[in-house]
Amino acid sequence: MQLTLQDKSKISILEAIFQLLKNASSCVQFEFYQEHLKIEGMDKSHVCLFKIQLDSSWFTKYEVEQKQSISLDTSVLYTILARVNSDTLIIRTNDDSDDILNIELLCNEVDKAKGGFDRFFSIPLIDSEFEDINIPEMDYDAEFKLECTKLQDLTSQLILFGSTLNIICNENGIDLKATGDSGTMKVNLPIDDLSEFSIAEGENLEISYSLNYIHKMCLTTKLCKEVQVSISQNYPICIRYDLNENSNVLFYVAPKIL
Repeated sequence: MQLTLQDKSKISILEAIFQLLKNASSCVQFEFYQEHLKIEGMDKSHVCLFKIQLDSSWFTKYEVEQKQSISLDTSVLYTILARVNSDTLIIRTNDDSDDILNIELLCNEVDKAKGGFDRFFSIPLIDSEFEDINIPEMDYDAEFKLECTKLQDLTSQLILFGSTLNIICNENGIDLKATGDSGTMKVNLPIDDLSEFSIAEGENLEISYSLNYIHKMCLTTKLCKEVQVSISQNYPICIRYDLNENSNVLFYVAPKIL
């Protein structure tokens, strides 16, 4: 198996993905198919789970002869990718060993002339059994889209006032509220300020989620310009980042029972 990326913006996206994943779980499972790569996992309390799909077309070169599953440490992957200005990323398994993943970060000749270096890493695989993550596709009662920077700013402010996010959603708009010892913060999202908004006719939703998890899933703005949020009563909230080329990042956070 060998994957190659020769696109700095996509290498930056991978870094951003593992910045988020390391906040959710210490270990993730990679499933390499001939058509795409899946990355899945969940936190220890089973409150938050994530599913990432990267299509073969998303990579410069994608060579997978047969399905292969491996488990890796998210913090190690993020440490390797963070703050590295490389033109080429190569990920491959070692033909001589079944328990090592090789990662290469290569510079072009111009960067080498400026003092850049090629970097080579060998990461031990983790022996871990993952539970099968099966979230059926569903029609949510309400969905909306807004800029990633706005959602990041809002969750960063709301978490200063409480650890629970209350979402009140109806045909008139959306309210986000957090309450704690420091007081209450409430934000109204008018429909006109959203790039997309839909809700079932006559629906009036009021759902609570862990703001700590929601905030961790919104810490980066490098994945895409807009984020889609989908909610239904008694179902996990879905935070979706579309990466184009049939590729996406999905986070699910279970509702809180108050």
